[in-house]
Amino acid sequence: MSTKRILVIDDEPNLCSVIQACLEHLGGWIVLVAPDSSQGLVLAETEVPDAILLDVMMPDMDGVTLFGLLQKNVATRGIPVIFLTAKVQAMDLNEFADLGVAGVIAKPFDPIGLAQQVADILGWEMSA
Repeated sequence: MSTKRILVIDDEPNLCSVIQACLEHLGGWIVLVAPDSSQGLVLAETEVPDAILLDVMMPDMDGVTLFGLLQKNVATRGIPVIFLTAKVQAMDLNEFADLGVAGVIAKPFDPIGLAQQVADILGWEMSA
């Protein structure tokens, strides 16, 4: 079984470093990082990761818009997407669920528990 690959799309470099370290060391997965939506879209199309962690609030294009583009693309439509967001009010969560995202992880999150949260949402085993 090949190692799972996760694409993280977030405009906060320090947060991306934390996420990458957690998922690689605790989850045993390969992590690709995109600093904005445009690069994230290109990486999703060219690398076709096993899952995407997507920040909802980014300056160039928000995560909801990017998710819509991923859903319209045959190459990326089947990739499960988990939103990373500080917007965790019931109304926001209902909106995200209606979109069809795999799950939502609230910011701030517990770095030690992040890999387990991702594994639980996606039904994956952690290999680290």
